[in-house]
Amino acid sequence: PGGKKTTTKKNLHCDKCYNVHCQVPVRISVSCMVIKCRKNCGATLHMCKQEEHQLLCPNETVPCLNVNYGCPLTMLRHRLAKHLEVCPASVVCCSQEWNRWPVSESDLTFYRNVSESPQTELHLDVAMALRDQELLFRSIKMKNIFPELMMEDPALQDIIAGVNWPAEEAACSLDYGEFTENSCTRMEEKELGQEEGDVLAKSRDVESIQNYSSWEKIFAKEMGGCKQTVKNLNKKEEKGKEKEGKESLNYGVLERLGKEVNIADYNMYLVHHGAMLINFGQLAACTPREKDFVYGNLEPIEVKTVRSFNVPTSYRAKRSHLKDPTQKAKTVHQSVDTADLGLSVEDLPKCDEVHSTLLCSLEKELKGHLISESVGIDGLYVDIGTQTYNFCSAPFKTDASLADVIADKPPGLYVHVEAESVTRRHNKTSSAFSYMCGHFFRRDEYRSHFRNVHSDIQASLSGWLQQRCPLAYLGCTFTQTRLQPAGQQATIKFSQDASAFVLRPQVPSPLCEGVKTSRPQRNGAHNLDPLSRLPLEILQHIAGYLDSSTLSQLSQVSHLMREVCAMLLQERGMVSLKWEKKTYSHGGSSWRCRKKAWEFSSLFSSVDRWSFSNAPSMSDHLKTCSFYQREERTEPVVLACLGEVRDKHGEVKHKR
Repeated sequence: PGGKKTTTKKNLHCDKCYNVHCQVPVRISVSCMVIKCRKNCGATLHMCKQEEHQLLCPNETVPCLNVNYGCPLTMLRHRLAKHLEVCPASVVCCSQEWNRWPVSESDLTFYRNVSESPQTELHLDVAMALRDQELLFRSIKMKNIFPELMMEDPALQDIIAGVNWPAEEAACSLDYGEFTENSCTRMEEKELGQEEGDVLAKSRDVESIQNYSSWEKIFAKEMGGCKQTVKNLNKKEEKGKEKEGKESLNYGVLERLGKEVNIADYNMYLVHHGAMLINFGQLAACTPREKDFVYGNLEPIEVKTVRSFNVPTSYRAKRSHLKDPTQKAKTVHQSVDTADLGLSVEDLPKCDEVHSTLLCSLEKELKGHLISESVGIDGLYVDIGTQTYNFCSAPFKTDASLADVIADKPPGLYVHVEAESVTRRHNKTSSAFSYMCGHFFRRDEYRSHFRNVHSDIQASLSGWLQQRCPLAYLGCTFTQTRLQPAGQQATIKFSQDASAFVLRPQVPSPLCEGVKTSRPQRNGAHNLDPLSRLPLEILQHIAGYLDSSTLSQLSQVSHLMREVCAMLLQERGMVSLKWEKKTYSHGGSSWRCRKKAWEFSSLFSSVDRWSFSNAPSMSDHLKTCSFYQREERTEPVVLACLGEVRDKHGEVKHKR
């Protein structure tokens, strides 16, 4: 550290000389002697270019291109391209996606029975659905679905109470929900005093400071919008006064009605007195095309969704759309709620948290809006709908997810076992019902993973790899595996711990009988099993035949096995950077690499061919299936159209 890097200055002749057989005499600062590469790459060059040649020499020892991503290996430069195929730092994330939708209430029999089955790992589709359901429940936040049933955040209330708001701002910030959604429309510009600013600057509550800065941005934007609105209103009033002064002589009935009455009365006046207005010249009998429009003037309106559109105040209905009010059906303004049932709130049935939350999420996912959302019928009327829920676990915590709400309830399956790969009118990027594989693999392992897991197993669960009883819709949970890896005595299982499919070999029972669990002795030593007593070299040789998924599980057996697996990390494992967020005292934050983590992927041994297993036929199960109930009928039954056939035969005989 602190030293200077010396560079060789090129001579005048050598800088532009590329002749291997250069015969220019050696002179100081003009030319130097021609040499061959010390690494025996075959290059011939002037001596002053030797340092520059080290940057290109194929036989020079250099670190891996992914050295900044954790690869510790060094090699010759011409081996870099080949090494990238098996580089432990060249990690690929599987981005395979699929959809899985909630179960309807009419199909709960099978899902209730399969949830009570203890052998879940034998049902590959059920195990995969449980994994997706867990991710779904963690992703759904209750505050996004039921904001009215959330607890008040005490920390937020303390922050709001600790700031001395002006009187006008305090009136607007009484309701936090209204403050965040609708914002205050009336606000005056006033900064915090010197004392409040010093207290806030000395505070070590970084989260509060960040919240305060975000609120200040909201206040500044709202204040700027209020100022601009005041300016526009003042300009509009000035223009209106000038226009009134100019048009005071031509001030008609329609203009006066448009300002003094509401839109409904204005339209009603046109219906009853339209003929009179035409006769007196107040209304044109045939409106020209360029003047026949709906809006008197255009007004900028922020449209967030289709259903948030508000009718401008300048709306005027076309005369062609006005109908006779006597023919209009009578409407009554009436609010309908649970009070009309004649029951108290305590007597009403409790709602199920899972079904209600999934139903609301599904409605927003497919329909684009929540249940009972206010809907505009036309330009004049709006249907305001509300939906109330009565949950046993309400109110919910501010950061609670659906998984936290049902943590104390018995487990169940609420999503379909069938996955959907091809979507319909569905945006996967922001969907709660879209799932991604998300497993990381070395670049040379990704091909085998995608072919075996997604193309062979996951795409063949519905009838090919796994076959269910035809009476599953009645509640039968019987299933059997029809395919197995060719030439291997192994079965496919789904590991909930690794959240991935694994290949489990079928070990003969005599080999399992001799294995005993290692127990500590009184002096602290352990009784090693027969495998752990083998020499380290033999254990390392045996571990070299195992796949990545098995090595990952073997490394968690004991300290000895962990050391054996650690020797294969650079050859079979992968390395990735683990980042952490660091927050500074002034409120800023940055991300930094905390460590380099080595691990094995969840890849099992590659399966090139599949063969049919020795599973019995499904008809054998139907003979003993409790859901297969026969209906034996001994009485004769008239077949369809049999009477017509008899009549025809009778007519033929009569003719004969």
